[in-house]
Amino acid sequence: MLTDLPYFATAEKYFDIGVIDMIARLCAATVIGMLIGLNRDVNGKPTGMRTLALVSLGAAVVAVVAVHFQDLIDHPDALSRVVQGILQGVLTGIGFIGAGVILRQPESMSVSGLTTAATVWITAALGIACALAAWHIVVIATVLTFIVLIALKPVELFLVRLVGTGDAENGDNPEHLRTGTDR
Repeated sequence: MLTDLPYFATAEKYFDIGVIDMIARLCAATVIGMLIGLNRDVNGKPTGMRTLALVSLGAAVVAVVAVHFQDLIDHPDALSRVVQGILQGVLTGIGFIGAGVILRQPESMSVSGLTTAATVWITAALGIACALAAWHIVVIATVLTFIVLIALKPVELFLVRLVGTGDAENGDNPEHLRTGTDR
């Protein structure tokens, strides 16, 4: 049953955190952001290890600060509203950062930076998950993120060449595949 899983535990277990647990959650968020950022650095993308480490850490800090107050634990409705507000506020704000890395090239009718923007967004979401100690979700989502960023790239390139219609990340413009440039 789903409620037997650890991340469905009582609020006291996950929100009444000590200093060591808080440090562990923030460090986990930072390391996850660094790992994803390293992938972006290796691929020469505009957001790298330090940027995504800070995005993930920032999201985790906001989440930990908001749910760390003892008085919230005793009021589940208030805690629920706070967590909802964190999710909405952080992920909306991160959307603006992501929008800053999306570039539209009107002359070539192409768009670049969408994967980088999505990477910023998932990094923030993973930071929140670390702050809320949803460790199963952190591990699964991190593995899936790396599968998408690393393993799916050659599959995407193969399928785009096979179908010849372009891909979403590059504005449905397969020209970068013929020229060998990756946006």
